[in-house]
Amino acid sequence: MRRERCAPAARPTLPWALAVALLLALGLRGPAVRAHRVADPGFREGYFEQLLDHFNFERFGNKTFRQRFLVSEKFWKRDEGPIFFYTGNEGDVWSFANNSGFILELAAREAALVVFAEHRYYGKSLPFGAQSTQRGRTELLTVEQALADFAVLLQALRASFGIPDAPAIAFGGSYGGMLSAYMRMKYPHLVAGALAASAPIVAVAGLGDSYQFFRDVTADFEGQSPKCVQGVRDAFREIKDLFLQKAYNTVSQEFGTCQPLSGQDLTQLFAFARNAFTVLAMMDYPYPTNFLGPLPANPVRAGCDRLLTENQSIVGLRALACTEINLTFASNNVTDMFPKLALTEELRQQYCLDTWGVWPRRDWLRTSFWGADLRAASNIIFSNGDLDPWAGGGIRSNLSASVIAVTIQGGAHHLDLRGSNPADPASVVEARKLEAALIHGWVKAARRPW
Repeated sequence: MRRERCAPAARPTLPWALAVALLLALGLRGPAVRAHRVADPGFREGYFEQLLDHFNFERFGNKTFRQRFLVSEKFWKRDEGPIFFYTGNEGDVWSFANNSGFILELAAREAALVVFAEHRYYGKSLPFGAQSTQRGRTELLTVEQALADFAVLLQALRASFGIPDAPAIAFGGSYGGMLSAYMRMKYPHLVAGALAASAPIVAVAGLGDSYQFFRDVTADFEGQSPKCVQGVRDAFREIKDLFLQKAYNTVSQEFGTCQPLSGQDLTQLFAFARNAFTVLAMMDYPYPTNFLGPLPANPVRAGCDRLLTENQSIVGLRALACTEINLTFASNNVTDMFPKLALTEELRQQYCLDTWGVWPRRDWLRTSFWGADLRAASNIIFSNGDLDPWAGGGIRSNLSASVIAVTIQGGAHHLDLRGSNPADPASVVEARKLEAALIHGWVKAARRPW
């Protein structure tokens, strides 16, 4: 079942508590806001002729595609400032540039040249144009290819600006945070250090508890009110009862779906709803944001408040990974508030074969990027907010003197990368001070003569 974002139905009469939270998750509530920034960075959009395939010399030869990047010289002092390089993740590069104000604040202090690189297959960086996401065209969508793109682009920019020895620091959040850490591990001669915010490198390597993720989502809502969690359980149970009664038209009308539902759609509908609660937990910032759509301040609290008092309609979100990245998270309705939904490795394999014609390589990230054993790494900050459900799949304790774990109490998904805000908890203010000090030290050390 594939559902596009449709206009919701008229105000429903059924008391479905989860409806309100899902409206919030999809940006249907909350004011439109602009991200806080230290100053207009004056980003300039550029394109780089990037190799299609960095590792196969025969199949694509020297064919290229146009990789988009943003660059700001607003704060840069030539021959003095470092390069701050954001390793783009799964989305339009402007979205990350407009929601990573801490990088700009730090650039102003360090006189840095700022670069945001777009990830291949996203935004306008499409290797095969409009056909890039069609089956048979995604073979070059890998972590390794993306990192090689960043490495080649970084070297080209150094040459273009005439700063071959300028130290570079990699930044990234979520999947982008994984890439910034991997960049330091894979190309330590190119980047002097990395800030990997909310980077779930342990979970995506297939390590840890598959129930942890949705258990932590539930804990966020439990922290607001046990009644909130029970309301969600009741809502899911009511939806299931309607399906058992074959009241598919009623469910379709109340949820505002694009197409009529059938008895085969319950699991998919539950997955969409479950993922929408995940968005609220991830985006649980103390002020209004528009990163994934307009959301009010403290959206988990807002969702729970409305959940217990109002009725609305819902739609949903979904994503799956089919190559190196493991996202086989499950809910069990025991340790979490969601219906029992399993995504086993067998189910994942079958989905990936049927949809993309590929076979996932569950253990590859452990081989290529060390899994959770990063003792040989250096100069990486792994930051996580305790409100973020992805935190449990990341690095939570120091691994060495220079592989540092920072926990942000009251922090949501890569809160520390966002610009300073009067509503910031004291913990993120202190985290940014520590991160700034460590990065300053890495830049200074990288400038020392050999």
